[in-house]
This record gives sequence, structure tokens and C-alpha cells, in this order.
Amino acid sequence: MQDEFAQQWKRLEDMLTERFGKKPNMEAILFLIGIQELAHAKTKFTKEQKQDLMHVATCTLLSQSGYYEPEGFDPDGWPHFKEVQPVPKMGMMEQERFLKEHIIAYFDDLEGL
Repeated sequence: MQDEFAQQWKRLEDMLTERFGKKPNMEAILFLIGIQELAHAKTKFTKEQKQDLMHVATCTLLSQSGYYEPEGFDPDGWPHFKEVQPVPKMGMMEQERFLKEHIIAYFDDLEGL
């Protein structure tokens, strides 16, 4: 099971590295997902907007498991979510794996990885 997860994550990293020319870290992946979910043609974001994009990404990812659900969009087109149930408390390693599993599922749905 651990081997399969590691292979799926490696495939995703390889795909993103090929597409963007360098291996992305977790923040970069969340930023990419946030941009995808925002669906604006904007190319420049403030530091606060970048943080908001990572929050949008996290809520989008965790909505796959029912922790959040979309609530709609604000007048500027930014998606908003509401918490449906609290995310379980986890250690750093568990949290990273939990997020990576959701990222793999997101890109699998999007790209068919």
C-alpha cells in the first residue's frame, strides 16, 4: 500500500515537473490547484491572494472527503466553502500524507493519472 502511494505521488510530481520545468513543493501544488479552482485569467496575485488561493485549494481538496462543501462565489468570483465537519487532528507526517492523498485524487479526477 505504501509503495502504491509512493508511486502515485512520484507520477504526479513527474507530470508537474515536466509541465512546469521544476519539481513543485506542497505550497506550489496548492497554489496551482487554487488557480485552477479560481478559473480567472489573472496572472499576478498579491501575497494575501496567494494565501487565499492555497486556502481555496485546501478546501477544494478536503471537500472530496466531506470536510468542506462549496458555498458559492463572492462578487469577485472567488469560491467560498463552509466546514461540514472538523478535520481530524493529526501529526505533521499524517497531515502531509492526508493532503497528498487528496492531491493525488484531485489530479486523478482532473488528468486521469
